[in-house]
Amino acid sequence: MIVEMRIYHCAPGRLPALHDRFRNITLAFFDKYGIKQIGFWTTVVGTSNHALTYMLQWESLAEREQKWNAFQSDQEWLAKRLATEAEQPIVERIENHFLSPTDYSALR
Repeated sequence: MIVEMRIYHCAPGRLPALHDRFRNITLAFFDKYGIKQIGFWTTVVGTSNHALTYMLQWESLAEREQKWNAFQSDQEWLAKRLATEAEQPIVERIENHFLSPTDYSALR
């Protein structure tokens, strides 16, 4: 198992728009492509409270490449994402990490 941790750093004041896009658009596309989410978190204490962190679970990097690429090239997704940013961008920067659990991790 591989866990992908993604951190979306939003433009000031745009975190609610990102929540709305995940809640009402993105998660349906994740379901469509079999992308399994572990969870979503906002930052309570840290360098910025304009961030959304989420984790996805993959069986392999090959599975991630196939499913993520299909999702990212979906024309309906691209159109809906563009519409949510028609007036101003939502995400300024994305951090991406691929994590492998240790043999003593509760999540393996």
